Amino acid sequence: MKRPVALLLGPHRGAVSGISTHLNLLLASRLAGEFSLVHFQVGSEGRNESTLARVGRFLTSPVLLAATIFLRRAAIVHVNTALNARAYWRDLTYVIVARVCGARVLYQVHGGALPQDFFGSNRVLAAFLRGTLQLPDAIVVLARVELEAYRRFAPRQQLLLLPNSVDCAPYTKLARERSGPAAPLRLVYIGRLAREKGLYEALRGLMLARAQGANARLVVAGTGPEESRLRRLTSELGLASNVSFAGPVFGEDKLRLLGTADVLLFASYSEGLPYALLESMAAGVPVIATCVGAIPDVVVDGVHGLLISPRDPEAIARAIGKLAADCALLARMSLMCRKRIATGYSIDRLADQFCRLYSELCSAKRVKALSRF
Repeated sequence: MKRPVALLLGPHRGAVSGISTHLNLLLASRLAGEFSLVHFQVGSEGRNESTLARVGRFLTSPVLLAATIFLRRAAIVHVNTALNARAYWRDLTYVIVARVCGARVLYQVHGGALPQDFFGSNRVLAAFLRGTLQLPDAIVVLARVELEAYRRFAPRQQLLLLPNSVDCAPYTKLARERSGPAAPLRLVYIGRLAREKGLYEALRGLMLARAQGANARLVVAGTGPEESRLRRLTSELGLASNVSFAGPVFGEDKLRLLGTADVLLFASYSEGLPYALLESMAAGVPVIATCVGAIPDVVVDGVHGLLISPRDPEAIARAIGKLAADCALLARMSLMCRKRIATGYSIDRLADQFCRLYSELCSAKRVKALSRF
């Protein structure tokens, strides 16, 4: 029997992006055995194009999507987006095109603003957003706080909570390198070097922790617009010998880094559900993380790590000091982190959930088609 076709909309599969990671995991999962998954690239991530080329892509991409739906006879269009201005207006066009072409639309929100906050106090635009959120057949969110917010904002829409997940196999095999009581606490950050990731507060928190007697070092792995300023601040704070910038890490390099890390330091102002967090915990690395987005859904404070408030260097310093002084606590947290991801956030579990959801959407499409005769 021919497998139903689902178009997965998102950035280039090689882009440094959480959505790209999500697409790659789904395309390699058992979901691809049940459905014919086709990646349809949208957005500028992973592209090297001129302004003229970008305008041309913006004008022609909806037409190309319509053609792809018809040529592939796609039953489902799975839009992977975020609730920010750029992604919302771009992907609204794709949702409309997919509906006009008769495909079922799954709208998955990977973070961004809550719908109540997106247009601020503008009631007209808020009503417009509420109306457009009725266009998809279902909306998937990553965090409980998002699920509750969308239920209040669009109570008639079908809403599902399907958090990101990872392939646990490479991390389960990873042997952890334990450091002795006298060794420094090995902190790591993995991700984009942007202001909203809380890296300025992380550096100041590390400085305060060291001033209070904590022996700790930090490896910053990633690249981004704030890299030069973060390097400069590192020197200004007297941390040049305690902070290293490793650049982007992938594959075996990432595994080696996590194998030698004691704690993931993740001080973002806002998040959906970061893959760096899931991958680190799968590798047995406890976390110091801000209590935002889906992070508190995954991390139980004191069990898998320590939760802190955003923009709070003092809280970061206290957390570093606590974990630097308690190797036994770190060891217990490491075991609990691995158990947490293996039992609740594996890609096999997520693929099963999407298989059921896709099947329901395809069944609804068939019922609708038969009702026309």
